[in-house]
Amino acid sequence: MTEENVLRIRPAVAAALAIALLSIGAAAAYLWTHGRTPSGAPASSIPATSAPPAANSPAAPGGGARGDSNRDARLPDVVVPISEEEIARAGIRTAVVAAGQGTVEIRLPGEIEANAYKQVNVTPLVSGRVTQVSAELGAHVKRGQSIAQVYSPELAEAQTRYVAARAMLDAHDRELQRTEKLVAIGAASQQELERAHAAHTAQVADLEAARSRLLLLGIPAATIAGLSAGKSAGSTAAIVAPLDGVVTERLANVGLNVDPSTKLFAIVDLSTVWVVADVSEKDLPRVPLGASATITTAAFPDRLLEGRVSYIDPQVSASTRTAKVRIEVANRGGDLRLGMYATVLIHTAPAGASIFIPRSAIQQVGERQVVYLKSQNPGMFIEREIDSLRSSGDQVEVRSGVQHGDTIVTDGSFFVRAERERLGLRPAGSSTQDRRNTAAAPPSMAVDASNARIQVTERGFEPSSLKVRAGVPAHLTFVRTTDKTCGKDVVFPSMNIRRELPLNQPVVVEFTPQRGDIEFACGMNMLKGTIVVE
Repeated sequence: MTEENVLRIRPAVAAALAIALLSIGAAAAYLWTHGRTPSGAPASSIPATSAPPAANSPAAPGGGARGDSNRDARLPDVVVPISEEEIARAGIRTAVVAAGQGTVEIRLPGEIEANAYKQVNVTPLVSGRVTQVSAELGAHVKRGQSIAQVYSPELAEAQTRYVAARAMLDAHDRELQRTEKLVAIGAASQQELERAHAAHTAQVADLEAARSRLLLLGIPAATIAGLSAGKSAGSTAAIVAPLDGVVTERLANVGLNVDPSTKLFAIVDLSTVWVVADVSEKDLPRVPLGASATITTAAFPDRLLEGRVSYIDPQVSASTRTAKVRIEVANRGGDLRLGMYATVLIHTAPAGASIFIPRSAIQQVGERQVVYLKSQNPGMFIEREIDSLRSSGDQVEVRSGVQHGDTIVTDGSFFVRAERERLGLRPAGSSTQDRRNTAAAPPSMAVDASNARIQVTERGFEPSSLKVRAGVPAHLTFVRTTDKTCGKDVVFPSMNIRRELPLNQPVVVEFTPQRGDIEFACGMNMLKGTIVVE
């Protein structure tokens, strides 16, 4: 075969080989996509997509749907095995969940204020100049006690007018008597008698006007009755306390020129005070008038003050979305100072039978709360997510996750959680959903928080859960980074610690923790965090 024939054949062979290879590849792809699965089921019987069960479907672990449709599905239950020896060593105790009609406690930040119904601004009754001040700031005064003196030319003029009106009335009395005698003997006319009566009546009115003026200027009636041409009450008016109380403001000084609108003192009766607290808009339906309340203060943490809600502000603040409530409490001894911070616990009853579990049974896992149920199998505990509503002392009301008759771990729940973490039964990022949750949630756990830094952002405290060692001094630095948050202060209720959080300024909170969880929150109790003490 010549070289020319070889060159003519080669392109045709190459094309045939390419077509053969393409056919083989297509057949292989068809067999791959339309073949049988390893279990023997036809591929056509497998759905194109397999979505996870909905949160409210029977297949979804953990029960019913969440209240917020945008929130991720409930965490699946996890079984944690623990030996009998470890249960005894860790002191794990369980209790049966019972439904009951409990009392709900709403914790609110408050402030001591004066009883506005027993607060008076003292002003003078006359114009003049202050010549003497006898009440100091903070002094206790009695009702009717003289607390200042004012020299008043106006007072002297009013006394002179009264004395003159009284003398004129005496003269008119005598003239009227003479006229009546003259009319009786026919020496005067009836018209003259009528004029005398009219003049007498006018003079009586002038005297009464002068007397009323002296009464308004603070001159007692007995003193007015003794006034005469040679005897006066003086030109100095006494400023007296209108009620028993404490002088909280003193503006009067010797030489000050005053008039009836000038404020000289503020006097407050501190036998009772008001505790004014801010209630979140969502909690308003649970705070009725007359609800009982217990108040504690940082100055007197062991003293419990009892009262009832006597007023609820009909307006909600546009900036904080809170309304003010007022509780009146007795202030025996006057130890409660105006402006003191207070913690208010309002006690209300839930609408129906509720499920309460001990606070010690709840563990915080990121932004979720879990409890550990005792399984029917010995040595097995089930970690289950719950939805909590509100606290009532050491009890927490639960909306879902547990039900009446369940047996939960009340003591030693932290050990069960640590064992679950050690066994890696719910590792972070084990699924696409977990990775999405981890990316979306703020940092929640620090291994050693003895010198932790916590930021207050629009999402809350970051991190919101920390670990510290029992007996080791902890130094927590809080920094508020935004104004778009209610976390403008931080409160540790169990330790009676409250700190304001200025914008972008670090605030250090120091304490030595004991074993047990320590909760902290913003002043409105909307943003919350937990410190786990090991």
